[in-house]
Amino acid sequence: MRPTHEASVTRGARTPDLPPPHAGGVWTLAGDRLIIVSAEGPATILVPTERVRLLNVDLPLPNRARRLAALPFAIEDQVAEPLDSLHFALGARTDPAGAPNRYLVGVVRAEIMAAWTALADEQGLGGAPMVPDVLLLPRPVEGWAVSVRDGRALVLAADGTGFAMPEALLGAAWAAAGQPRIHNVGVPLGGDLPADATTPDLRDDATRADVAAAELNLRQGAFAARRERVSGGWRRLGWILGLGAAAHILIAGGDALMLRSIADRRAAETRALVSVAAPGTDLTGDLKATVTDLLPAGGARAPDRFVPLLARVSAALGPLAGSIAVRSVRYEGRVMTMDCDPGPPDLAARIAAALRAGRIQGQATASPDGSIRITASAA
Repeated sequence: MRPTHEASVTRGARTPDLPPPHAGGVWTLAGDRLIIVSAEGPATILVPTERVRLLNVDLPLPNRARRLAALPFAIEDQVAEPLDSLHFALGARTDPAGAPNRYLVGVVRAEIMAAWTALADEQGLGGAPMVPDVLLLPRPVEGWAVSVRDGRALVLAADGTGFAMPEALLGAAWAAAGQPRIHNVGVPLGGDLPADATTPDLRDDATRADVAAAELNLRQGAFAARRERVSGGWRRLGWILGLGAAAHILIAGGDALMLRSIADRRAAETRALVSVAAPGTDLTGDLKATVTDLLPAGGARAPDRFVPLLARVSAALGPLAGSIAVRSVRYEGRVMTMDCDPGPPDLAARIAAALRAGRIQGQATASPDGSIRITASAA
């Protein structure tokens, strides 16, 4: 497996190994490129462990949502950078039997995670999990599993955490850690480091990547991996059916809401006018029946036309409502007459224009004292 030497990520040329989009396989991040390691298995991206801090964190909370919410505060004393500049990923339990509330946690600078995600999206691997490459090592029962290649050392500890460093610093780190037992799974170690001979890891790259992704996938929260796309034809059909159904629901719901809004508005306008024309009238019941009862009876009259006409006039005069003060309302011979208090000099002309705009047969006449009479026909 090729090492992931580079620590920072910038956008660059696409990898020459395979043209995107990529359906699967194990990939390693090297600088600004993704390099294919194995074409087998689901897509997985190995990121440099140098850029990921792996911690064991106790989170005795009942569900994942609460553990995620508490995670930044549980490790704030273990990181030196501001919490809002970091991305946190919650992994699997590291000791289910002995410490069931202890979880593996990955901490990455948010800007680094954003760059990795953008590169994966550009190269057709937007749905692939991202895992620190140290997690591909077999986890030892005790001590360290160590793999050294091309001057780079990967160390996976028995507690599930791990780190990466230059090979030259491995001896000092081993001594500082209390000289844990070393299980060498790479090339022979240099220097005086004692290493137990271990059985080589016979798992293929795809299997190792699957196990690593189950331990910790950095693509969480704001950087969660996109879902795999459905094939073109079915995807288009699904969109068409979904949009069609949504459109019907929205249209029906919109019509109902609009009609209800209009009805409520007109009822309120009618109550306001009737309260002026007949103060003290009880309008809490059937509004149409109450208004109709107020009208004079007569064979030549058509009381049932009054309410619709009143509603139309009220709607037409809505923009002028703040300038009109109605004194009285009468309805005789299909003609409704409204007498209003004096207003601005041009109010009668504006009322007449509003009636025309509302396609209502009527007029507004100003009296010498400034009062205005509005007449409207139900014909």
